[in-house]
Amino acid sequence: MALPGLHLYSFFIIISFAIIPYYHCLQGDTLNEYLQEEGDEEFGYDFRAYPSYFNSIIEDGQFKDFIKLRSTNILNLKVFDDQVGSISTSVKKFIVDDFKAEANGTDDTEAFQKAWEEACSSEAGALVVPESRYRLKPLRFSGPCKSNLTVVQIFGTIEASDDRSDYDEDERHWLVFDRVQNLLVEGDGTIDGNGNIWWQNSCKVHKELPCKEAPTALTFYKCQNLVVDNLKIQNAQQMHVSFQSSSDVLVSNLMVTSPEDSPNTDGIHVTHSQNIQIINSFIGTGDDCISIVSGSQNVQAMDISCGPGHGISIGSLGSGNSEAHVSGVTIDGAKLTGTTNGVRIKTWQGGSGYASNIIFQNIEMHNVSNPIIIDQYYCDHKSCKEKQRSAVQVKNVVYKNIKGTSASEVAIKFDCSKTYPCQGILLEDVILEREAGNQTAKALCNNVNLAELGVVSPHCP
Repeated sequence: MALPGLHLYSFFIIISFAIIPYYHCLQGDTLNEYLQEEGDEEFGYDFRAYPSYFNSIIEDGQFKDFIKLRSTNILNLKVFDDQVGSISTSVKKFIVDDFKAEANGTDDTEAFQKAWEEACSSEAGALVVPESRYRLKPLRFSGPCKSNLTVVQIFGTIEASDDRSDYDEDERHWLVFDRVQNLLVEGDGTIDGNGNIWWQNSCKVHKELPCKEAPTALTFYKCQNLVVDNLKIQNAQQMHVSFQSSSDVLVSNLMVTSPEDSPNTDGIHVTHSQNIQIINSFIGTGDDCISIVSGSQNVQAMDISCGPGHGISIGSLGSGNSEAHVSGVTIDGAKLTGTTNGVRIKTWQGGSGYASNIIFQNIEMHNVSNPIIIDQYYCDHKSCKEKQRSAVQVKNVVYKNIKGTSASEVAIKFDCSKTYPCQGILLEDVILEREAGNQTAKALCNNVNLAELGVVSPHCP
């Protein structure tokens, strides 16, 4: 079978951040240990000592300078072409068919494992998936690899086994890239989680069933210098793609889809990761299009189409009275259509820590419920304790140039903690109208330190 030629990308990515001090990654021995210990780590700086410069910015009226600073300096991504710092080396292709992958509906896991081992141990190797359909059980692509650049090219379709017993050893993951540095995963192919059997057995769908874990379709764990480009990821068992304890990541041109009623199928999930850029991607799932949770710092998403789904979320944070930290997030250029939330920050009562230095700007909303929402009383089940005093502090959040229509009466909702009110919240040029033209949108604002610039509608009472 003729394969498209392998074009070794003559660039490498250097991502540098100038605004926020470096955050120390969690150092766990295994992925499962990390999952058990998530939220218990020490952080590189103390929130109580973190400078509260945002209030002075409010007092001085210099929001535009603040926004300009964040927009231009939060992410400095340099792409080197053939003239500057190019990588020129011959790459040996390891095609899964050459390792006895059958592509006939039988299990091809062993062939993929062998092809990866060869590619990873090569001086310059590429695992290549041709234009066929392959079925895989859970598989871990482990590093570190020998090459300065390891390539995975997917032209065909990789489909997950739907036999739930195949996941007995690790029920939380299907495909994992584990501790691989300098990795490019790209192609025109599809990763299909084949999630229907998992959705049918979810307690979110059938309330009488016990709640159990389901696999994330694609996980990048402790990867550094990573590019993921031009892939379709669909029908995940639970989350579609997760970046965990990873850094210096460029994600581009993804199409992430699953049915609107598929439970817990977040599109792109970022946890305990730093220096992440997500650009030019379409996401429509049964849960958050993008979710950014504790330990994440310096995350930028641009040119995102979202819907159906639950919108773009920071959180949830602070569940189980845990300490959570998220900072330096920019969502710049997004179109949300028919989602159950727009841009959302959600925290549990009883938690601690902070979500700070966040910008949502240049966003279109079309028939979106809850277009702008901070919910510090988030709870996704019935047994939550009422009105706990401790809370994750939400501070220094900018909403700029957000326009469109709200499917709900309340278009702006800031439901903040009495003991830890939301601090330094700015609305600038925000205009949200009811989708039903004969009705008026409202704003509900509790325990929030708020400022407005330009035209803002609706207003907080």
